[in-house]
Amino acid sequence: MMLNVGLTGQPGAGKSTVAAMFAELGVPVFDADAVVHELYAPEGEGAAAVAALFPQALDDDGGVDRARLAAIVATDHERLKRLEAAIHPLVAERRRRFAETMRRQGHAYVVHEIPLLFETGMDADMDRVVMVTAPLEIRHQRLRDRGAAAYLETLERRLMPEREKARRADFLIDNGGPPEETRRQVRELHHRLRALTH
Repeated sequence: MMLNVGLTGQPGAGKSTVAAMFAELGVPVFDADAVVHELYAPEGEGAAAVAALFPQALDDDGGVDRARLAAIVATDHERLKRLEAAIHPLVAERRRRFAETMRRQGHAYVVHEIPLLFETGMDADMDRVVMVTAPLEIRHQRLRDRGAAAYLETLERRLMPEREKARRADFLIDNGGPPEETRRQVRELHHRLRALTH
């Protein structure tokens, strides 16, 4: 039996850092954000879907300008819902194909790194959910360092509260300390998840 493990957390918590640590242990990782980047490239299925909805969001090459798209949907909930209805099924199909390939290869579990896991209802497809946490001031500093503080303000208005996500998650990883401590937690959880499949 292979487990599908959802990995999520608030912006700046360090989901990608934790996902990379799972990958170091040989665990297959599905990166939903990376798939969206592929879909939004020129000739991508996502670019075609966005062109049908918001042609003004395309760049000169026919790909999606994510900053332009974010500005179009940020303050309009109906537009955002239409965008998600077009893009989320494309991501979900890629995720299903990835998981099936990994299952055939005999992996014990797969990590699906999905920032909006709970918000999009994709937690229903997961056998277990891991949430990465970090103190608010650390998350904000990380986002400022990446020049993404303004993005955070837009995003957090539509995110499920952190406390509610933590309540619904099966496992928490605290990524507010030194990397070696996060890595220790990941290794420990890796062994627990493998044990669930035997």
